[in-house]
Amino acid sequence: MRIHVTFIDRIGITQEVLALLVARNLNLDAVEMVPPNVYIDAPTLDTEVLDELRQALRNVRGVQDIQVVSMLPGQQRRLQLDALLHAMPDPLMAVDGDGKVLMANPALISLVGLDPEGRFVGELFDAPELQTAMLEQNFRLPMREIIFNGQSLLIDVMPVAESPSTDGSHPTAGALLTLYAPSRLGERLAALHPHHAESFEALLGDSPAIRTLKARGVRVAVLDAPLLIQGETGTGKELVARACHAASPRSKAPFLTLSCAAVSENQADGELFGYAPGAANANQRSGKPGLLELANGGTVFLDEIAELSPYLQAKLMHFLSEGSFRRVGGEREIRVDVRILSATHRDLEQLVAEGAFREDLFYRLNVLNLAVPPLRERGEDILLLARHFLLQACTQIQRPPCRLAPSTYPALLGNSWPGNVRQLQNVIFRAAAMSDGSMIGLDDLDIARTRLASQDDEISSLSEAMEAFERSILERLHASHPSTRLLAARLKSSHSAIAMRLRKYGIGSRGGGA
Repeated sequence: MRIHVTFIDRIGITQEVLALLVARNLNLDAVEMVPPNVYIDAPTLDTEVLDELRQALRNVRGVQDIQVVSMLPGQQRRLQLDALLHAMPDPLMAVDGDGKVLMANPALISLVGLDPEGRFVGELFDAPELQTAMLEQNFRLPMREIIFNGQSLLIDVMPVAESPSTDGSHPTAGALLTLYAPSRLGERLAALHPHHAESFEALLGDSPAIRTLKARGVRVAVLDAPLLIQGETGTGKELVARACHAASPRSKAPFLTLSCAAVSENQADGELFGYAPGAANANQRSGKPGLLELANGGTVFLDEIAELSPYLQAKLMHFLSEGSFRRVGGEREIRVDVRILSATHRDLEQLVAEGAFREDLFYRLNVLNLAVPPLRERGEDILLLARHFLLQACTQIQRPPCRLAPSTYPALLGNSWPGNVRQLQNVIFRAAAMSDGSMIGLDDLDIARTRLASQDDEISSLSEAMEAFERSILERLHASHPSTRLLAARLKSSHSAIAMRLRKYGIGSRGGGA
């Protein structure tokens, strides 16, 4: 039986209470003292003895009440802690100030195959450098990677602080250590990025072109094979990719993206495939998983796939063929289950014919394909999208809702929109931000320049305009940076990417040699 005695705190009262139990030869399993309360677990205490004991306790000066309770507070906290630890899906353990394991949850016991209580962390994971770093840095470590039984795990160390000392420092009594599979961290990374479209129904539009896209998208989304999404810049290819992921059997797993045009070859290599220990930084002993490991079980979306360098094309081809890869600087083959979605605004078949893109990789990526229509081919959706973007913009800049004047309709419908949906969204946002009235008029829409540009017979598409601009930049800078390496450094791009563009535009007598 367990009892709760409430008293007015005074010196010696606890000893007097316990003496009454000892005098009745009652064994005590536990005593918890939380003034002005004492909780007692006495298994041999029965109802008959309790009645007599209650009277004796009331004769003790300061005792106020005696109640029977089902559980001591400490026992209740331990039960709640055990329930919490059992519910934690990630391996978790608490260690003392020497790095010795105090307790572990079932997920960690299952991972290591034994109860690790009493073992040092470095011994448990065969990672003496981790043990040393924890103690040297007072358990204040950034997340790092360890390899256990050939499996990559990320370990997060959260110090448990003692009360501040007299000198104002915050010594640590130990730490909580949580281990994550890279895909668990990938789930958290994916959750940080807003999903603009959760399904194909969330893609705005009811034109025949967009209805065809949605219908075809629903069919290919459930097929677990690489998918190539093609369309002009600004058409919403990433939204389509997200919708495909959301409609696939992998929807609960991570969706991670890499823009191949936004990073150099070395950066893309590390971001996609990860780094082996010491490969990214000689002072960093642990490695770093790439997107493929972080997204294990889910989807990786490679935007602007045409900008991938020949070296990374070969490395991606190997992964698609074998299902495995090596990290930068690594020797171990890592196998993951990831679906690759890719997108481009360029004509990959033409690039293959020109030798700028691997033919075998093109066929690997193009098992399934979707074509996202340009805005000019879905004119019925323009006003619907414009109204949606206007409401969105008003909410974002915290201004009262406003409407489009009917006088804007012909201009919106008659514009060629070379920048597609993204251009329309930007035009509407600027109008909402710059206009003070409740009605957006024709003068508020910054599309006059776009209309004039669309009438220029020398430029037939946005991609052609972008290529002309790119060529003019390269021609201008090549004179002062006559080698591909110098030009690549000036433009903060990779040597191979610049060499490919110089060959494409015929700039330099030897293609911009190194």
